[in-house]
Amino acid sequence: MSEPLAALEAVEVVYPRGPALGPFSLAIQPGEIVGLVGPSGCGKSTAMRLLAGLEQPTRGRAHLGAARGETAVVFQSPTLMPWASARANVALPLEIGGMRHAEARGRADAALARVKLAGAEAAKPAQLSGGMAMRVSLARALVTDPELLLLDEPFAALDEITRRALGEDVHHLWAASKPAIVFVTHNVEEACFMAERVVVMTPGPGRAAGETRIDASLPRPAGFRTSAVFRGACEEVSQHLAAGMQGLAA
Repeated sequence: MSEPLAALEAVEVVYPRGPALGPFSLAIQPGEIVGLVGPSGCGKSTAMRLLAGLEQPTRGRAHLGAARGETAVVFQSPTLMPWASARANVALPLEIGGMRHAEARGRADAALARVKLAGAEAAKPAQLSGGMAMRVSLARALVTDPELLLLDEPFAALDEITRRALGEDVHHLWAASKPAIVFVTHNVEEACFMAERVVVMTPGPGRAAGETRIDASLPRPAGFRTSAVFRGACEEVSQHLAAGMQGLAA
């Protein structure tokens, strides 16, 4: 197996209010999609912040193979500048990195086209639906061609139809450049659809309760959600969650 692109090695995070994560270990290989599943408050988002380099563990080690400019994060809220156009929002990381204005705006337009928002370049966030705003956030993350893409419950506030459409779109966007993706969710079926490997976490402070590999191609084939492979993976992940809860109670 190749050297991990990023890894958390027996990390623990303790805040003034108490322990939030760990000990927890996770290795991310180049190009793979990993799902993180667990109950609210288990430390999924804390693990993401460690992988993004946004904070440091209290104990243990966070190894970040991708440089800061090669890691992109999409949060549950699109976090767009409300006064700026979709084009300006997407161009922002390129312009901060020193790219010329015209070139950055051209690459932003291309990124918006990739997420099916050609023609909406001048729209402000208030003029966009929730799904469209999330597409702008995805375009902003992808415009830098990251090696590691961290998606922290990006579809949680969206309706089921939009969630499914965006999940399929993320797979097709991934197929174009194969970044490693870590996808955080509390939805078992979403995790099993999105990821090739699902890591289940116990209630906080989160630890690894189990891991499930989904033996199916990416992007997912038509009808995958009705397949025996998908249903079996969902059942196994659910069993890991139940075992993690019982372990806590014990």
